[in-house]
Amino acid sequence: MRSPLIPEMATQEVQLNETLAHLKTESETLKTKLEEERAKLHDVELHQVAEKVEALGQFVMKTRRTLKGHGNKVLCMDWCKDKRRIVSSSQDGKVIVWDAFTTNKEHAVTMPCTWVMACAYAPSGCAVACGGLDNKCSVYPLSLDKNENLAAKKKSVAMHTNYLSACSFTNSDMQILTSSGDGTCALWDVESGQLLQSFHGHAADVLCLDLAPSETGNTFVSGGCDKKANVWDMRSGQCIQSFETHESDINSVRYYPSGDAFASGSDDATCRLYDLRADREVAIYSKESIIFGVSSVDFSLSGRLLFGGYNDYTINVWDVLKGTRVSILFGHENRVSTLRVSPDGTAFCTGSWDHTLRIWA
Repeated sequence: MRSPLIPEMATQEVQLNETLAHLKTESETLKTKLEEERAKLHDVELHQVAEKVEALGQFVMKTRRTLKGHGNKVLCMDWCKDKRRIVSSSQDGKVIVWDAFTTNKEHAVTMPCTWVMACAYAPSGCAVACGGLDNKCSVYPLSLDKNENLAAKKKSVAMHTNYLSACSFTNSDMQILTSSGDGTCALWDVESGQLLQSFHGHAADVLCLDLAPSETGNTFVSGGCDKKANVWDMRSGQCIQSFETHESDINSVRYYPSGDAFASGSDDATCRLYDLRADREVAIYSKESIIFGVSSVDFSLSGRLLFGGYNDYTINVWDVLKGTRVSILFGHENRVSTLRVSPDGTAFCTGSWDHTLRIWA
């Protein structure tokens, strides 16, 4: 005898599928409407507005320092607020703190795992955070005693269910923001390791994040393998803006110095600029001759230049307003994996799969 429940369950399933299909079409219609509204506001291109702006003259930037000491690919780096020290992490499992001026190594920590994909300097300069394939973010306090065993003071702060792709301290040493291959970002309390807020909205690995520059900034932007760049409210955990114009993974996002826009770099070989007030993409930085992905982007202090580290071993320098390339820098012998402009804007540092870091000015 057949259970009377079977036809009932089947009809329920059909109804469910119908509702789902209906909701899907509804969301697609709303998406199209949104795009139409956005297009109405799209009246002029950035480079057209900037036509009257004076072109940039020739400028010479070259490698001023080379930092050697990692035994494998350099994956991430960050500047200390003192404008002098740098922390870098590598596939060899090492995290090194350098004096960029003398090229001396001040501290070195060997992590329990290789592929240390993320590292960050604390605002006070008294600690560094790092993590990677161990799925967590660890904070190491730095002391003036060079012989001290840093590993003994290690504090595990964040736990994800997949690799850690990026981390950044907020405006204090007390909170840290992380992004992960598990598709989420999260805000943690450093002291207790408690999860303060989690951010769900990416449909795939989150690869990068950047905090809004203002002191009161309670927003951050993240980019990932779902080709989306999302802007989040840190207090509510809500995604407040989303941009989906890249054609491949977004490897890097960086706020414009004023906080009103951000740039992204992607495997689709383009950098793009998104204006948050206009709620749309306002510029694409690309050339037909550039076919390799962008691993990392950062702005000059004025915001006029955008530096991009590429997988073809080069650094391209773009005029943000005019959308043209103003310089191409050679030096690394493998792909450039990370790039950061120093806090005072006088130099920038790149890390590469050629095991070295370079300071350019």
